Amino acid sequence: MATMTIDHEELIQAIGDAVVVAGTDGNIAYWNPAATRIFGFTEDEAMGRALDLIIPERQRARHNEGYAKTVATGTTRYGTSLLRVPALHKDGRRLSIAFTVALLQGEDGGVSGVAAVIRDETERFEQDQQLRKRLTELEMAARA
Repeated sequence: MATMTIDHEELIQAIGDAVVVAGTDGNIAYWNPAATRIFGFTEDEAMGRALDLIIPERQRARHNEGYAKTVATGTTRYGTSLLRVPALHKDGRRLSIAFTVALLQGEDGGVSGVAAVIRDETERFEQDQQLRKRLTELEMAARA
């Protein structure tokens, strides 16, 4: 069986899920092409900017508090558990995203950054909303 050499950068550039990495300060340090497709911001527009770029204003304080705690403690529950949250597209549209995170370690063993693998679930979320609405309508009609 032949072994295959994997170019990790090529993989991250090619996959359909966004890969976004931010430093301990919450500023974007890596932004792959899928992140551009999902959020609308080019790599140049995103690099060095705060993650607030894609976080709805109502969720920013909570996100920033959780991010700071994760960086300080070096622990997260979203390494294997999927987190589903609203996000923002460059054009102002709200998105529904799902993601996991990985904590990156520096030479001192502390957290040096946070990597997120993100999937756009807006279409699925909207379909679920419509199904719930229809179910409620049918339940009300059955009671009448």
